[in-house]
Amino acid sequence: MSQNVEGDLIVRLADSEREIDAAQALRYRVFFENMGATPTAEARRLARDFDAFDPVCEHLLIIDRSQGPGNTKVVGTYRLLRAGRAKAALGFYSDSEFDLTPLRAYPGEHLELGRSCVDPAYRSRSVLQLLWKGISDYLVANDITLMFGCASFPGTNLAEMSHALSSLAYHNAASSAWSPRARADRHIPLAQLPADRVDARRAIREIPPLIKGYLRVGGVVGDGAVIDPEFNTVDVCLMVESQLVPGRYVRHYTNATMEQFAS
Repeated sequence: MSQNVEGDLIVRLADSEREIDAAQALRYRVFFENMGATPTAEARRLARDFDAFDPVCEHLLIIDRSQGPGNTKVVGTYRLLRAGRAKAALGFYSDSEFDLTPLRAYPGEHLELGRSCVDPAYRSRSVLQLLWKGISDYLVANDITLMFGCASFPGTNLAEMSHALSSLAYHNAASSAWSPRARADRHIPLAQLPADRVDARRAIREIPPLIKGYLRVGGVVGDGAVIDPEFNTVDVCLMVESQLVPGRYVRHYTNATMEQFAS
């Protein structure tokens, strides 16, 4: 994929272990220091968010080059895992929470996205546009037909997100022909409330910005949700058909999302 540049910022794939390490350091600061996730002892010692999927994944970065050559300052990142790579290694990260078997019925190449975050000092429309331009170019360069991943609601109190989860169940469910389902031992029904008790305005307030951005361009969710105690979140499996992404997606997404996003 090509590089995209705006001023001192550039978006591209990581090309060294040093750059991946910088992305993991950013993820640690955002997820564990800022958002209250619980690190392992090793993650705390290293001040890095890492797992066994990192070596298999590609890492999309936004790099601030204002500090000069050799000073890699990663200010935004997204972790990308194509189906071919996943099949040859550990599978998808989302496999631990959702049965992804039905996704095989969706034609073409699939891409799992995760571990998205932006440095708090760089959360602006132009930075988000640059990041999503990078994702859009990646989708085109690799003939991706469907992107998906675990999208998170902060916290684990279902009552605080019951209107949002229920609204997703009634209005944004994926086709049953290819809808992933939360693992049976972790499955939480999305429909926390009867349809006639869902407050649409409250549901909108409860939906995190990242998920809101996906929904604006036709994003859909799988069957059920999962509590992730390590990251202190409730996760849904969210999917976007890639034909909706280039150009139109960047515009709609960045208009909808001006806050921190993470998954």
